[in-house]
Amino acid sequence: MIRWKHAALLALAILAAGCSSNSKKELPPAELTDFKEEVVLQKQWSRSIGDVVVVQTQDDSLIGLDAATGEQRWLYDSTPAVLTLRGTSAPIVTNRLAVAGLSTGKVVALDISNGVPVWEQRVAIPQGRSELERVVDIDGGLLLSGSTLYVASYQGRVAALDLESGRPLWQRDASSYAGVAEGLGSVYVSLSSGTVEGVDERSTTALWSNDSLARRQLSAPEVFSSYVAVGDLEGYLHLLSQVDGRFVGRERIDSDGLRARPLVVGNMIYVYGNSGKLEALTIK
Repeated sequence: MIRWKHAALLALAILAAGCSSNSKKELPPAELTDFKEEVVLQKQWSRSIGDVVVVQTQDDSLIGLDAATGEQRWLYDSTPAVLTLRGTSAPIVTNRLAVAGLSTGKVVALDISNGVPVWEQRVAIPQGRSELERVVDIDGGLLLSGSTLYVASYQGRVAALDLESGRPLWQRDASSYAGVAEGLGSVYVSLSSGTVEGVDERSTTALWSNDSLARRQLSAPEVFSSYVAVGDLEGYLHLLSQVDGRFVGRERIDSDGLRARPLVVGNMIYVYGNSGKLEALTIK
């Protein structure tokens, strides 16, 4: 009995030592570097707000509610992946379709009146032996520009789809849990590594890549004037040139971090921080 007990303890010690020796030390977020500021962000107003809107359930179900009464009109059930990222992308609603990204790497379009599927398109294919390697969650927001739907998945692809049919127009290998932005004939994507990329829509080749924000848990990008705006875990809002990806401006908004995608309306950019702070800024 004692011999078996000692043997078991020895085996556990060896296993623990093996796990410890094989584990990799996680690198900290990249330090911010100095640059010549070309653009100054000027705060117009700031508020502390709270608001929760449920648009898609965690288990990949979609619910259609009557806008006037709040009563349920339809329910779309979908089987989620075994392992998913925390959170969901926000569905896009048109006058005919409700389009959503799922944890399985698929995009589904439903008839807005009755919830019946119109088309379904796979953006990413799970690969690898472990469930962690096979995560292809579409967690970043979808982007609709005209009749083109842009979508990015974790450990998968960034793709452009035809809204009406779901047919892929182009796709490119990428890993993003934040989402994409579009402007000047280019698509901008915040990769899970912290790199921001500008991709040419016609050739799908990278126009530029800025990796100075590595491991800073970036928000989805947003096009603001001639720039690309993106937030990070320390609450900084960075402005990058759409032309070459260089830094042109930076402003700290919320020390608790910026996770939500910035919103641009006219000449104003609205930034919502993790502490509940909403700030409106213009370019000075």
